Amino acid sequence: MSASTEPAHPTTVFVYGTLMPGERNAGVAGPPGSFVTRAAALPGHRLLHLDPERYPAAVPGEAGELVRGHALTYTPTAWVAALPLLDDLEGVHETPPLYRRVAVRLHLDAGGELDAWVYLYAQTRRLRQPGAVPVPGGDWRAVPDRDRPRPGDR
Repeated sequence: MSASTEPAHPTTVFVYGTLMPGERNAGVAGPPGSFVTRAAALPGHRLLHLDPERYPAAVPGEAGELVRGHALTYTPTAWVAALPLLDDLEGVHETPPLYRRVAVRLHLDAGGELDAWVYLYAQTRRLRQPGAVPVPGGDWRAVPDRDRPRPGDR
């Protein structure tokens, strides 16, 4: 699926970091009941922890790599309300963009696959600098001190 292709389920977004349930920006995803949450994985991608930023960056990876997280599926009305907030948090419209929203196919932990959007890290030059640390197992919840935001943190 190319980045310009509308996914079959355009009201689903895959979250793998601060937007996951229980994480520091989970409230940006919307109020309880505005989406259904399912555990999922994004195959063929790598997860990095950025420090000192203290947020994750998912990037294309090797075939055996994956990123763990959650598929949030919204009602159409809730999606219209949530999308600008998600794009804003992820810096999609910044110059240069911090993340870009891309269409992907997820593997659901309960079985099956699901088309969704994901925010992939867009500042590749930053990834060549110190502090871009691979996250073993692709699960950002295993990163120590990830929940210690500083003023201005995303």
